[in-house]
Amino acid sequence: MELRQLRYFVAVADAGTFVHAAERLHIGQPAVSQQVGRLERELGVRLFERTTRHVRITPAGQRLLAEARAVLAAADRLRTVAAEALVDVGAVLRLGTSHGLGDRLYRVLDELASAVPDLSVRLVRSRQEERLAAVRAGELDAAFVRVLESAPGLELVPVWREPLVVALPDRHPLAAHRTIRLDQLGELPVRLAPPANNPPFHRLITTALRDAGVDPPPGPHFTTLQDTLAEIGTGLPSWTVFYHRAELPVVRRVALRPLEGLSVLVSLAAPPGVPSPPVRALLRACAPVADAH
Repeated sequence: MELRQLRYFVAVADAGTFVHAAERLHIGQPAVSQQVGRLERELGVRLFERTTRHVRITPAGQRLLAEARAVLAAADRLRTVAAEALVDVGAVLRLGTSHGLGDRLYRVLDELASAVPDLSVRLVRSRQEERLAAVRAGELDAAFVRVLESAPGLELVPVWREPLVVALPDRHPLAAHRTIRLDQLGELPVRLAPPANNPPFHRLITTALRDAGVDPPPGPHFTTLQDTLAEIGTGLPSWTVFYHRAELPVVRRVALRPLEGLSVLVSLAAPPGVPSPPVRALLRACAPVADAH
């Protein structure tokens, strides 16, 4: 019996189908079916009743489900204790951060402090390219980055996705909408930071606009969130887009609406190979935060 088989069994029970379980596990459906079948043969009981359309857990499967959850929880706890034991007393995790991580960052640090109380964290905020260079040079142990799918010389581990928010004048007709699509913003000038300030994000937005079939006229550059929102509320009509935060700013004369169909991938950049104990503990601390959103 393997932990993997128990994890797949629990995933199918939670998802209701082998297909949905495979999607949640990010693996192929045949692999899930094969491992659950092996578990059934090893235990000598049928865990699920299968039809062409439905999967229903059997009474025996229901009884074993609680035990499987307990075994997996114990295994997770064992990994946490092992991570604590590997982190030296007085160890410091040098972590690169950026603006807008907000509540998620606080939750990750709280999870990390609970799991590994002897680990100290030093946060270093800088531009994304500077964070990546610092990880490559060994000046940072890891760094949060956005949008990137690869980074030469580093390993990127996806941790969560962030929704995006559109800001526009509250007197604009689109402000009456609960959400906004990019193809609705073709006539209103867009305010983006210069490409050099954040090349991946600028490329993401401009590519998405092109894919949506719109080419809004360029407005003044995005400077700081505070100043840009103030100008949108009091100056000539324009719009901008930024990362969603736990507490969105409240600015008079500005409407903030979720952007449909586009989000930003947040990853942890670390040196390639086996993660150091502090980085491994950090990755584990990110998991419950990502699952909560």
